[in-house]
Amino acid sequence: QVHLVESGGGLVQAGGSLRLSCAASGRTDSTYAMAWFRQGPGKGREFVARIRWSGGNIYCADSVKGRFTISRDTAKNTVYLQMNSLKPEDTAVYYCAAARVPTTFDYWGQGTQVTVST
Repeated sequence: QVHLVESGGGLVQAGGSLRLSCAASGRTDSTYAMAWFRQGPGKGREFVARIRWSGGNIYCADSVKGRFTISRDTAKNTVYLQMNSLKPEDTAVYYCAAARVPTTFDYWGQGTQVTVST
């Protein structure tokens, strides 16, 4: 089991920045990759970014490329999402997820709300 806890969400004006954190505990040694997803009001869950737990293989959705950066600190068992140049359409609940195998994210955090005002 891997337990994930997100933090760092909040209210920010358009153009501002936030950094989300996801602290992992439990069987993190079996983690293959970590990712961030989001779900906006009235929308389905959307992939945002992913990173291999060992580092590298970083991939970001086109909608956030150039604005968001995913990183991880294995010593702290924490994954980050640095979000810059935020837009109102980035408003969503952001979820952290962990995968034990390449194709399946089977552990999820409770989510953290990000609201971007105009």
